[in-house]
Amino acid sequence: MATDTAPTSATAPTEAAVRAALSRVNDPEIHRPITDLGMVKSVEIAADGVVSVGIYLTIQGCPMRETLTSSVSEAVRGVPGVADVHVELDVMSDEQRRELAASLRGGQAEREVPFAQPGSLTRVYAVASGKGGVGKSSVTVNLAAAMAADGLAVGVVDADIYGHSVPRMLGTDGRPTQVENMIMPPEAHGVRVISIGMFTPGNAPVVWRGPMLHRALQQFLADVYWGDLDVLLLDLPPGTGDIAISVAQLVPGAEILVVTTPQQAAAEVAERAGSIAVQTHQKIVGVVENMSGLPCPHCGEMVDVFGSGGGQQVAEGLTRATGAKVPVLGTIPIDVRLREGGDEGKPVVLTDPGSPAGAALRSVATSLSRRERGLAGMSLSLTPTRRG
Repeated sequence: MATDTAPTSATAPTEAAVRAALSRVNDPEIHRPITDLGMVKSVEIAADGVVSVGIYLTIQGCPMRETLTSSVSEAVRGVPGVADVHVELDVMSDEQRRELAASLRGGQAEREVPFAQPGSLTRVYAVASGKGGVGKSSVTVNLAAAMAADGLAVGVVDADIYGHSVPRMLGTDGRPTQVENMIMPPEAHGVRVISIGMFTPGNAPVVWRGPMLHRALQQFLADVYWGDLDVLLLDLPPGTGDIAISVAQLVPGAEILVVTTPQQAAAEVAERAGSIAVQTHQKIVGVVENMSGLPCPHCGEMVDVFGSGGGQQVAEGLTRATGAKVPVLGTIPIDVRLREGGDEGKPVVLTDPGSPAGAALRSVATSLSRRERGLAGMSLSLTPTRRG
């Protein structure tokens, strides 16, 4: 005897239920529900329980189309009564993209640097060093990955325009997606990242002067859609050049994290780099001493390959220069796994968090993460009243 397998009215999926499921699907680049972004074109439910969902992509050839299709299918299949799901992709019109961009900007016609606005609660750390080769980028990447692993929303700006290396160290070869004048940053290990290396062919060098460097940094901060970040890390080029000055102008509330090695010569240069905070009126959050020693493979004792005391020397010098206490946040030992992780795009704080370098970096990340999102500079909408 034949039976009718079509869903009954009690089990048939409803459009409201399907749209509720879609509201739990976030766009993989914008990190907001596709229903809020106007990306759901249509929902059609057949009598046999097959649901057809039309989805707008922001641009033709969207690199995340397969991820989005899979997420939509999985979410809708979880609705009771759904027998199968068909996802049909379309592309937003120019007008739809303009409306989306305006929505993401909060109705503003032009992008401003969100981290410089009075209401911003994002902690911004500019990771600086006096000279190259001290492991500043390795520290930046591992701090970002550790914070993201702890559940924070984290972004990294590879502001070392000439010596960009953050994409490799995070293991991403993704390209940013552009929606109107907004840039959607790729993500790796839960960290949103932007770098000039994502816009240059191969390993081509960048030959720019000051004004172009300033404009590039401004675009990275203002034109990239970062979303609501807890922490933004800027990997600065070594020294006290144009980018360091531009950071102070574009994000005056950024705090400086100085990276040095124990070597006295490196410490002296790092101290000069940190002292720029005196002129820019920025706060120095602390000092990280990298390559602080090599654990002996036989006895376990630390061998001071690059000397000792450089981090403490920098902290004391900056304390005198600024008049505020500058602490040493951590000392990172030499660890081959840290170097291997950078080459392979797998931060050591994720692959081997219990290693000497991994544990030290996670400790620094924790100390920075525990600092609450501040209200400094935020308008509290208070008005003075006269006591009677």
